[in-house]
Amino acid sequence: MLHRLEKAPGAAGKRRKRVGRGPGSTLGKTCGRGHKGQNSRSGSKSRIGFEGGQMPIHRRLPKRGFKNIFRTEYNIVNVGNIAKCKKINPAEVINRDSLVEAGLIRDNKLPVKILGNGDLQAVLNIEAQKFSASAEKKITNAGGKISVIN
Repeated sequence: MLHRLEKAPGAAGKRRKRVGRGPGSTLGKTCGRGHKGQNSRSGSKSRIGFEGGQMPIHRRLPKRGFKNIFRTEYNIVNVGNIAKCKKINPAEVINRDSLVEAGLIRDNKLPVKILGNGDLQAVLNIEAQKFSASAEKKITNAGGKISVIN
């Protein structure tokens, strides 16, 4: 068994290119850089996206859209998903920590917004940073309470 062991492909590594070692090596004289020109000189390195002086593609294409740097990102949870979830106890206060524990949201750092998608019959007491109008209506109609926290 041990006599059959071989190195993994590529494990030996790549040998470095030895340039300027005579015409027999195919990398003698010009060392594989060709004759004259910018890239034949020492120290020649062009930046990423350089197109030889031609107007680069990132400048040829128009700018599009708008990114609001002040946008607040929310963890979104639907009322129907809270009602269906078996890991949530409807008798207790439902907050960010209980939603993370139940697996309805992942990121504990982001604020929570409750949306009104789905059916709700259970009486829920929910704490969140934001509620949609339909979610507020469904929770209060079912006899639950909402509390907006910061």
